[in-house]
Amino acid sequence: MTETAHDTTLARAEAILADDQDTRAERDRLAEVGVLGERIVEALKTVYDPEIPVNIYELGLVYKVDVEDDDKVLVEMTLTSPHCPVAESLPVEVEHKVAAVEGVNGCEVKIVWDPPWHPSMMTEDAQLELGMIY
Repeated sequence: MTETAHDTTLARAEAILADDQDTRAERDRLAEVGVLGERIVEALKTVYDPEIPVNIYELGLVYKVDVEDDDKVLVEMTLTSPHCPVAESLPVEVEHKVAAVEGVNGCEVKIVWDPPWHPSMMTEDAQLELGMIY
């Protein structure tokens, strides 16, 4: 292989292997969102339905947590029943606790009813705590 061909091949290989700026930025953002997500989950684990001695995260009431580009968080969650006595206060508590997490730039909580909550959505630990194995 000539020196020029070798240089061209080497340049191509370096270009393929090089981390471009966008890839690095995406990877950094994913890591940042991952850490933020862990903090959000920890905050959600401090929220309890007063009638049930298990946090809403372990109960399976939280369906989705989205961190947007501006670090605003959207939480989709449900309640154990549409007639839940804390239907008005629980989403507000979630909103305040998530918004208070370092790095979060506001929070919106959306109550959804599909899929309907069922005790089988609880974590195994929650099921054991409540004596409800599914």
